[in-house]
Amino acid sequence: MREAHLHLGALGESLSMPSLERCQDLGAALDLLADEARGCAPAACPGGGCESHGPGPRAGESCAVSGGTDTCWGPARTAGARFIRATGARVEAWPEARWPTLDELDRATGDTPVVVMSFDHHSAVANSAALRAANLRPGQTIAPNGLVCVDARGRATGLLHEQAAYAAWNAAPEPTPGQRRRDVLRALKLLGAMGFDEVHDLHAPSWLAPLLGEIDRAGGLTVRVRLFAPADRFAQDLRDREVWESERVRLAGAKVFYDGTLNSRTALVLHPYAHPDPTVGPRGKAMMTHETLAGHMRAVRALAPELELAVHAIGDAAVRDVLDRWELLGGGRGLRIEHCELIDEHDVPRFAQLGVTCSVQPCHLLADAPVLEREFPTRLHRVLPLKELIESGLIPGQSLLFGSDAPIVRPNPEDSVIAATLRRRRDEPDAHAIAREQAIGEELAWACFGNEGDSSRTHRAGASADEHTLREFKA
Repeated sequence: MREAHLHLGALGESLSMPSLERCQDLGAALDLLADEARGCAPAACPGGGCESHGPGPRAGESCAVSGGTDTCWGPARTAGARFIRATGARVEAWPEARWPTLDELDRATGDTPVVVMSFDHHSAVANSAALRAANLRPGQTIAPNGLVCVDARGRATGLLHEQAAYAAWNAAPEPTPGQRRRDVLRALKLLGAMGFDEVHDLHAPSWLAPLLGEIDRAGGLTVRVRLFAPADRFAQDLRDREVWESERVRLAGAKVFYDGTLNSRTALVLHPYAHPDPTVGPRGKAMMTHETLAGHMRAVRALAPELELAVHAIGDAAVRDVLDRWELLGGGRGLRIEHCELIDEHDVPRFAQLGVTCSVQPCHLLADAPVLEREFPTRLHRVLPLKELIESGLIPGQSLLFGSDAPIVRPNPEDSVIAATLRRRRDEPDAHAIAREQAIGEELAWACFGNEGDSSRTHRAGASADEHTLREFKA
């Protein structure tokens, strides 16, 4: 079974980080961060806002899955940490639908540098200590799309977009090679327990391929890994791959980001957001020009025509732009569009017509429901039109691929199968389904993971890992 979109290093690292994904409101998030800063945070629940476990407890409450024990799959305690990085903030799902202010975050965390990454990894909030550690100034821009946000008086709000978020995130002490190896091995073990024998890493960091090569030569790699390098490093990785490439570890292509995300309102859409970010614009934004995108397409074709360019495009306008550029170059094999959370009806048949692979993560429908319903109440019928894509000629497991984007969400394939078949959480009434008419059958959903065997067997394997195996990944 194939996991077609994740971030292996970040997934491994996330297993030892505090997570806010089960916080149901801003107050619970601030309480959790305050506990982390004092070094007394409780372990988090493995459910993390997923389909199988539903909404979680407030910070500090018992975990329904583990019975309140410390055996949950969740972040390790961070007592004594000099720099706290937390993940999984789902701001749009909180009643306040906003990030904490800088003052609120400073009061909760004091002088310990703290950076909280949004679950989509396209924005973050940092306290004053972390802003100082990263040398970030109010209003500063970091090319190509990073921004340190300010209020009406020009003071930093703590909110950081794109590259500014990663400037604060990366101000933390660099992991040691030993820590990276440990984290990657944990992630691989988790993925194997979920039933995967192949994973695709999108936008792989430079250290990952050599490390995987070492693990493979030592006989410790039981999962095939296909790597997509950042486009600006693709040529170098092509030259260097003979050092680390093997049957199990291969370079699969390059990766670029064409737009942002729905939760940060930076995904490029055809119809305006109901509540746009004034710093971004009513329809989100493109992260590069048409000419730059076409240049990446031509470069991959010229350097390695047998490999692919993977393009992050979440909004329907972004999807259309990418298809337009590919059509102008003649179409054909060699392009994957990642996420495709909104697709206009006129663009659905173009995937098969142009030979483009559609790589989606249906599990995101479960996480993004609040922002979709708030921002696009009249466009919900265009969310992940899976049935139309298959009817237009895409083949599950070949040109229509499923993944999770872990650690954005957990990598349990059951979540995407439930989202693809029910279009809602299992415990919700059918009236809450988003684009119910786009639901597909369970066998087709499993086939999108490249699973041609017994889906019930795979389902049981994933459930077993979730209930019994995840506790091991903190060890």
